[in-house]
Amino acid sequence: MITRLLAAAVGLAVLLPAIILGGQPAVDIIAAIAAAICLGEFAAMAFPDDFAVSMGWLLGCFGAWYGAALYGPSEVLSVVAGLVLVATFIFVTLRPGESLQAAADKVGRYLLGTFWVGLLMALPSLRRLDDGLAWVFAVLVISWCGDTGGYFAGKYFGKHKLYPLVSPKKTWEGVAGGVTLATIGLFVLRAVALPALSVVDVLVLGPLLCLAGVVGDLSESLLKRAFGVKDSGRILPGHGGLLDRIDSVLFVAPLLYAYVALIKGGA
Repeated sequence: MITRLLAAAVGLAVLLPAIILGGQPAVDIIAAIAAAICLGEFAAMAFPDDFAVSMGWLLGCFGAWYGAALYGPSEVLSVVAGLVLVATFIFVTLRPGESLQAAADKVGRYLLGTFWVGLLMALPSLRRLDDGLAWVFAVLVISWCGDTGGYFAGKYFGKHKLYPLVSPKKTWEGVAGGVTLATIGLFVLRAVALPALSVVDVLVLGPLLCLAGVVGDLSESLLKRAFGVKDSGRILPGHGGLLDRIDSVLFVAPLLYAYVALIKGGA
């Protein structure tokens, strides 16, 4: 517990000032660095016998997707997505390995890694909106409060298992605690920095996005079990890998961006 708290405190002490003081470029850079680390963790899990080549391919595909999403015109994004798909098929076809039966699985793993980690592009996209810094913090508040509330509620009150096949420690009581704390945290953020959010917005987004984060956590747990690993990595003492920490962010950020851009009109 102490190791986890110290690691979290050090991370926040570095991350929060950078996000606040560094402006949009800082969020772009932080998201890109985080994505590179996550892709490395994914490659180590998905391609343990071919890490170097797979990591290079994933980085190239992600870089094209990330760059198009943030710096290209909107119509380019679908073109790049199609090119990544075609290029991945060509790559696997020309380099199939010894087992042709595994070729389809390899294509799927490459595309999964590219576009799953690519969901991080939603954070820089949120930063580009009006009140962008506050929207980025909304993602972090929902994700972190959901994780924290879920951990402590599950630890002290958890009795009913949520999905033991995938995540034996998660409980429905933990989910309730996470949703409650995430919604309270979003109310606080609304009062301090996000007047664009109405009370109804908070009551809708707090629970729904927290639940999306829970599904993001379960999805990563499912993949780890499929890959036969306990943690995605060891970069964070007491926490495992970076993917273990941002799995909920990967689901919360794009859904919040969609809500703000489509429902709130980019408010």
